[in-house]
Amino acid sequence: MVATSIFLYSNKGKGDKNVANSSFDVIDDAFAIIKEEGVYPVEGELLIEGALRGMTEVIGDPYSTYLSKEEAAAHEESLAGERIGIGAEITRSNGKFIIVAPLKSSPADKAGLRPYDEIIRIDGKPLDGGTLQDVVQKIRGKKGTAVTMTIYRPELNKHLEISIIRDIIPVTTVSSKIIEEKERKVGYISITTFGSETAKEWAIATENLIGDGAEAIVIDVRGNPGGYLHSVGTILSSLLQEDTVYAYLQDATGALTPLLAAKDEKIKFNSQLKMVPLVLLQDKGSASASEMLSGALKDLRRASIAGTESFGKGTVQDTKDLANGGKVKLSTAKWLTPKEKWIHGKGVEADLKIDQNELLEEHVRLVSDEYNEGDFADDIAYSQRLLAGLGYSTGRDDGYFDEGTTEAVKEFQVFSKVKESGKMDRQFFTALQKEIVTYRENKENDVQLQMGLDYLLHLLKEN
Repeated sequence: MVATSIFLYSNKGKGDKNVANSSFDVIDDAFAIIKEEGVYPVEGELLIEGALRGMTEVIGDPYSTYLSKEEAAAHEESLAGERIGIGAEITRSNGKFIIVAPLKSSPADKAGLRPYDEIIRIDGKPLDGGTLQDVVQKIRGKKGTAVTMTIYRPELNKHLEISIIRDIIPVTTVSSKIIEEKERKVGYISITTFGSETAKEWAIATENLIGDGAEAIVIDVRGNPGGYLHSVGTILSSLLQEDTVYAYLQDATGALTPLLAAKDEKIKFNSQLKMVPLVLLQDKGSASASEMLSGALKDLRRASIAGTESFGKGTVQDTKDLANGGKVKLSTAKWLTPKEKWIHGKGVEADLKIDQNELLEEHVRLVSDEYNEGDFADDIAYSQRLLAGLGYSTGRDDGYFDEGTTEAVKEFQVFSKVKESGKMDRQFFTALQKEIVTYRENKENDVQLQMGLDYLLHLLKEN
């Protein structure tokens, strides 16, 4: 199986044992000395993992690294078509582990988990000193098994014991809808990552869009970090004529291997995809496989790119198994666009350049603490930025809760019909988050999408 972006899978398996290498006697010597004479005891497995990490770190490539067995499993799971878990988003806020939201109809939702629930214990063990990753690992487990969580629910001011049965949580990477503008229908399709099932999801979504009368399509890969090479290759093959070169792989010797658009016998695509007008939306968070998509569509003049330049990751990683269950992820090739451009460190330049509305770029987060005038915190600065974006000017965004911020908070509370306290409390943050979600759902506020739509409507009018 092959992948690109965060990592690229190779089906070569374990490393070639015939490759000449240096003697490792010196490593054995260091291992024995540390184990036998060191004042600070350390497990042998940790020493080995430290040596493995050191070997990849000395390369000086941020994309070449050692993955432990657990880390490798987590990376694979991140691009899988489904996961085993409880189906809840969790965040860490001021040292507390808070439920952001359970997925609809998920085990967490059915068991009664609610936003703002604070996780206190998992299976009877407190979470003191753990990381968010530690908490997620404790919650994960085999399908059909139970995890018991002790949570604190603020509105009840009490602790609750909730038992949740782990189950399969489908992972959807493609979403779509019809946008009607000036009596024309444009399909909108968002790809969050290129996972194992993304090409199939793309086929279903595009079939539905065209079936619903879409005359053109906007492809949104903003914030998409990449994923599997075969997924983006299959999607490109649905948009390009067969045997079209959509990228090249260049090995360490400089030799180029063309990647060709090819028919996928397992997935059926609507034939109109090869002719429908396209605009692709990208930003600085669009990386690797996303850039392979935009780079190909741009070079081949199959689509116009709207937004900003992309991230700029033009290397490919092979991931090889190790005897300890871990993996070595190593950059083994560059990838080039159809015009043989290497976008590494540069990104793919947009044709229709426009910066996004700042309020849409702000990461919306759950805040569980309460703040009053005179306080100073990052959560306050975050709220000041959101309030200003919604038209409630605080006069500052440095995180200091002054009198001007109090007045802006009161004004927003009146508008939102919550208690006019002048405090940043739970009611305030809940109302603020709701207002931001409503603001973002209005496509008129997405200036990059609007530019893409205007361009497509212009093309449709000409035709």
